[in-house]
Amino acid sequence: MSKLEKVFERIDSYRDDVIKLQGDLTSRTALGPDNEGSGEHEKIAFIKDLLKEFDPDLLEEIKAPDERARDGYRPNLVAGWGDTQGESSVWILSHADIVPPGDLSLWESDPYQIKVEGDRIFGRGVEDNQHGFVSSYLALKAVLGSNRGARRRICLAIVADEETGSKYGLQYVLQHHKDLFKKNDLIVVPDAGNQEGTMIEVAEKSMLWIRFIVKGKQCHASTPEKGKNSLFGAARLIVALDQLKTRFNVSDDLFRPSISTFAPTKMEANVPNVNTIPGRNIFYLDCRVLPNYTVEEILVACKEISQVVGKELDLDIQVETAHREDAAEPTPPEAPVVKALIQAIKKVTGKDASPMGIGGGTVAAFFRKAGLPAAVWSTISNTAHQPNEYCFISDILTDAKIFACLYLGEF
Repeated sequence: MSKLEKVFERIDSYRDDVIKLQGDLTSRTALGPDNEGSGEHEKIAFIKDLLKEFDPDLLEEIKAPDERARDGYRPNLVAGWGDTQGESSVWILSHADIVPPGDLSLWESDPYQIKVEGDRIFGRGVEDNQHGFVSSYLALKAVLGSNRGARRRICLAIVADEETGSKYGLQYVLQHHKDLFKKNDLIVVPDAGNQEGTMIEVAEKSMLWIRFIVKGKQCHASTPEKGKNSLFGAARLIVALDQLKTRFNVSDDLFRPSISTFAPTKMEANVPNVNTIPGRNIFYLDCRVLPNYTVEEILVACKEISQVVGKELDLDIQVETAHREDAAEPTPPEAPVVKALIQAIKKVTGKDASPMGIGGGTVAAFFRKAGLPAAVWSTISNTAHQPNEYCFISDILTDAKIFACLYLGEF
């Protein structure tokens, strides 16, 4: 049996460890102030004690000031094992915070107490993002507990505030402690992926949410000629905005889906009664834009289309940016971290993984904006944010083996 196989054998014996860790983490609620919580303190303190047992060369809690949170800060944790002067480090970054469980009637068990059914563990946060931490931690445990040391420096980061923007999480860490990371480090964020474990996310589309305010004139529904129907105008504008799909129709096979998308979503309430024609309607358009186009180009096009519809129907239409996140430079598909993951995944599972781009945003974007190539990868069940969120124990153990390959340079 090779030394790597011995590490794998250790990981295969960790089923009970997975269950215990998930139970301990899930019971330590980590909701940020924007989600009516006090912060991630209890969970980070528990993880800090776990990591102390392995005598790290680096263990630092980075406190991001947030007066709304307990003790006035949000906790971020970094830990490292090995010589900082050596070759590139392997960084695995997961996040401590979770989203609220939502409607408790939709849960079949207490969201903050895990339920185990065969290979599945149920509970809020077990996939998003405890899966990522547990797999990276157990890989560390197996490697440090074996007779073979790591060829690379191993580093773990557990950050706050991922679910509500990362201002007090990775953004703060990079602003104040960017020297922790080097451009040639292998940085993996296990917070997205697919069920096969073959999707390595290297690029993201720009995210743009546009608010359209359609102003007309309110009147009684029995005399529509006396008013200007803003709901009709909103409907006409929604249809007209469909032309964005043909105006910005470049396709890029790196991304899934391969095109920019423009989806009308939320419509705010207008009048409370049926027999009144509304004089004001507000709706939103969710745009996920390929890097081939700028956000400004989309905004200009939306304003042009709105102006045409407004003039046709004698309505005043305002176009506002509700939220925007410009795409970072993609991680090159040939980057060392991508190549390492592809080879490690092949070694462990026999599957061929591929670099891809996605329409959603991940915390890895902040690494990329800082000039640090990062890859997002995990084997996940895609139940994040849902009631009865679950993860597979077997997936966590498989991911731990892949991380162990990265730690040991076996790829």
